[in-house]
Amino acid sequence: MPFKSLNIIEPILRSLHEEGYRTPTPIQQQAIPIVLEGKDLLGVAQTGTGKTAAFAVPIIQLLSDRQHSHSDKSKRKNIRSLILTPTRELAVQIDQSIKAYGRHTGISSVVIFGGVKQGQQTNALRRGVDVVVATPGRLLDLMDQGFVHLQHVEIFVLDEADRMLDMGFVRDVQDILSTIPKKRQSLFFSATMPPAIVKLAHDILDHPVRVEVTPARDTVDLIEQSVYYVDKSRKPALLLQLLENDDIRNALVFTRTKHGADSVVRTLERNHISADAIHGNKSQNARQRALDNFKAQKTRVLVATDIAARGIDVDNLEYVINYEIPNVPETYVHRIGRTGRAGASGTALSLCGPDEKGYLREIERLIKKRIPAAHDHAIAKLDRLPVEVHPSDRRERPARPQQHARPQPQHSRAKPQNSEPQLQHIKPELKLARPQHPPAKQQTPAAKPQPSGGQKKKPNHGWRRKKG
Repeated sequence: MPFKSLNIIEPILRSLHEEGYRTPTPIQQQAIPIVLEGKDLLGVAQTGTGKTAAFAVPIIQLLSDRQHSHSDKSKRKNIRSLILTPTRELAVQIDQSIKAYGRHTGISSVVIFGGVKQGQQTNALRRGVDVVVATPGRLLDLMDQGFVHLQHVEIFVLDEADRMLDMGFVRDVQDILSTIPKKRQSLFFSATMPPAIVKLAHDILDHPVRVEVTPARDTVDLIEQSVYYVDKSRKPALLLQLLENDDIRNALVFTRTKHGADSVVRTLERNHISADAIHGNKSQNARQRALDNFKAQKTRVLVATDIAARGIDVDNLEYVINYEIPNVPETYVHRIGRTGRAGASGTALSLCGPDEKGYLREIERLIKKRIPAAHDHAIAKLDRLPVEVHPSDRRERPARPQQHARPQPQHSRAKPQNSEPQLQHIKPELKLARPQHPPAKQQTPAAKPQPSGGQKKKPNHGWRRKKG
């Protein structure tokens, strides 16, 4: 079925053709006609299914059809569509898609997010735009400052609603909704539908049409999945071994924490593998620069946390590596969904430590599939490598205490215990340092007591004489 069969106008068809779109995905086939009819939509679809185009294309067409009537009323454009998304990366991606699909229609858009100066965003708002793509925090801030007015919104989109809930944005969403006209068209997208999301959808939507494509439990079949069972201390070495494979031209590596992401990047860079991290502690400019370099293949490995899991859209990404197993089963689906997008093949490798096997069992229970254990040379090589080759990147293990441990074999034998041996080495330093000061202090009092008994009375008598 071609896009033309969905009653899409010619300017958008031309843009889709220029972007390389030929055949709509299942969610696009189902959602686009419903949105064009002006109905509310509840879309349940995981990432990588073409969801962005499923709502962006019909929104552009609806706004384009009504464009002339609105231009007669005011020279300055009003915000007629608001799209809320949980992460900056996803907001940027959606805005880029709207600009690409609507380049021949005259529809304008602006993306609003925190972490950067607001000047460029407020300048665009002053000129007037048709579509605002925003994260909740910065949008509320600009609303309080009087830069954003939502009384003319006709189409509202809440994307990645379940992630919005996980990140604690539900109250912000409700505050924003209170400023939007009740008479509107609403589109609601979520990869999962837990009870809290079902309630939120009920509050936002009015007699919606439900479209469900590839639920989270049905992991993309085109993605080849495997798991390596390895001790936590050996994960850095195993990752290096995997990246020795020249077939892995680029890879997206996921960790659970920001510190873990930075640690992996330091390990890779010390071993001459270009890498960068993207997480919440990075500035927006740094995050976007890292993502752009990865897309341009200037960086081989991009390390990300789960917050960025649904905001990264990279064409032809073939490998996703779960350096740490996620503790939420659905997150695994969103992670590996970065590869195998739009019908392409992909590979997902997971590194599972002994304390993560429970998480892995929950994932297998969700996807109703056993992830096979990997059997290749990478694990076998680990046992032949010296320990020094495994960069564990534990900064709490300083170099100086290790040097003091050399002349004391009894402490070096206790090296497997990280914290206690270090304290044992540091304590002798403190004991050696203390005697250096007391001798200096003892010399000054020692000179006074030498003429001890008689001279103590003489100063007293002299003092008495002066007083008398």
